[in-house]
Amino acid sequence: MPSTHILSAYDEELQYLARRISEMGGLAEQMCAQGVRALVNSDAALAQKVISDDVILDQMEREIGEKAIVTIAKRQPMAGDLREIIGTLRIAADLERVGDLGKNTAKRVIAVQSGGVPRKLARGLEHLSELALEQLKEVLDVYVTRSPEKAEAIRLRDEEIDAMYTSLFRELLTYMMEDPRNITSCTHLLFCAKNIERIGDHATNIAETIFYITTGHAPEGERPKDDTSNTLGAVNS
Repeated sequence: MPSTHILSAYDEELQYLARRISEMGGLAEQMCAQGVRALVNSDAALAQKVISDDVILDQMEREIGEKAIVTIAKRQPMAGDLREIIGTLRIAADLERVGDLGKNTAKRVIAVQSGGVPRKLARGLEHLSELALEQLKEVLDVYVTRSPEKAEAIRLRDEEIDAMYTSLFRELLTYMMEDPRNITSCTHLLFCAKNIERIGDHATNIAETIFYITTGHAPEGERPKDDTSNTLGAVNS
């Protein structure tokens, strides 16, 4: 039988990983919100802060990975504990990608700064961002509560973000067709909109990982998708 001291140290290692995931999630969420704010307000200083924060987020992912590997080597976890640690690695990877999406949005601030973002398009980007970040926030809360039912509900809601992204995609194409001078800035905004939509995809990935951690199996069925931008692009090309 393992000693109480060993079990206590093991629990602390698992708690450390969970705590670091929560911290990483908070920073990734902040980066994405600030990236969109910098874009719609043409705020180069805020954009630079987001780009700089990505270094911190990458370091956090590395620390989680190193701790997880050491814990597996030392403790040789089984069943639920092993799923917990592997799940932590997967979630950290998704959060690192979320941070990259925020950074990539921030990098386009300078490119669209001269023309600015039309108010109607800015509202669309902000609304899409609110939906995606709300989904990310909710899934990070579910990571704490470990409710498979809530994780599954978040997974099934991804089509709402997809539908809004498709609507914004249509608007941007319309701006391009109405005036060729809009093409450059709208192309940058298309990439930004796609970045925001992909935040929802990563939130859905995290929901699926939480479901796996808590139940021991993957969710059944395909996740719903309502992104028709590829079809629209083909029609309008």
